Amino acid sequence: MPLGGGGTDLPSYYSKYGGFFLSGALDKHMHIVLNRRFEPGLRVSYSQTEIVQDPSQIKHPIVREAFKLLGVKDRIEIVSLADVPASTGLGSSGSFAVGLLRALYAYLRITKSREEIAEVACDIAMNRLQEPSGKQDEYVASFGGIQAYEIARDGYVTVQDLKLDDDVVADLEAGLMMFYTGIQRSASEILGKQQSNISSNQGDAVQKMHAIKAIGRESKKALQGGDMKRFGELLHEHWLVKRGVASGMSTDKIDLWYEIARRNGAIGGKIIGAGGGGFLMVYCENGRQQVRAALAKEGLSEFRFGFDFEGSKVISDI
Repeated sequence: MPLGGGGTDLPSYYSKYGGFFLSGALDKHMHIVLNRRFEPGLRVSYSQTEIVQDPSQIKHPIVREAFKLLGVKDRIEIVSLADVPASTGLGSSGSFAVGLLRALYAYLRITKSREEIAEVACDIAMNRLQEPSGKQDEYVASFGGIQAYEIARDGYVTVQDLKLDDDVVADLEAGLMMFYTGIQRSASEILGKQQSNISSNQGDAVQKMHAIKAIGRESKKALQGGDMKRFGELLHEHWLVKRGVASGMSTDKIDLWYEIARRNGAIGGKIIGAGGGGFLMVYCENGRQQVRAALAKEGLSEFRFGFDFEGSKVISDI
């Protein structure tokens, strides 16, 4: 869950100006099961099942590139199970890549740090697959917790645990509400527009990203100081700026739902992820029941969650 500075993790921005974002890992998981296959060949099961003889034949792009990168060639089967569907803005692709790499490294008995796994996952997405993505999803999935991430112009990421008071974490978990819009969209398309607009400074996109980074730093101060009302106000400021960086980040329906939430007590909020659909997130200090009821009338279902502080891990190795 992006909490501030989202979008500054894109290379079109951080490679020139440096990036900064806050994010929290949710207690919704991507489970990767890996087993040595008795029969020759490779078996990959996700929303569909592939059985092939060579990694280059695998259609799933992340699995194909991870196998090629780590030299996996035969007698492996992988099954993935997700708590949240793809294309909803909650970082399922990044979580899949991190989980897959951690499972493969464990199987191969190779020790890698959280940072190394996140970087390899980013390399697969950004360089090998040429996706218009950033570093946020992979790092948050790998590290877990509620952290601040500083990205140098050379791409090096410094991770800082905010060490928030338990009361602040409790207020966040109680006050942050997510509602599924029912809209699935291509993050790559929206992020591609965003990258292009930043590179060409279309519509003052660079200046808007500077403002988003500054708002992110203010959000960090608000959380560390326990000023939850200010944090909610900064979410609203962020959304007003972010939606103007590229077309497609919001829609008339999303704008309506957001205004309904605000009229019923939400201080601020945003669409999670690239935008255009997925989950609408809002923050309320009071009036959560009114917001819940108002958005339920609009057909939006609430998605309950907590924060996960462990990050990607091996839960069983037999």
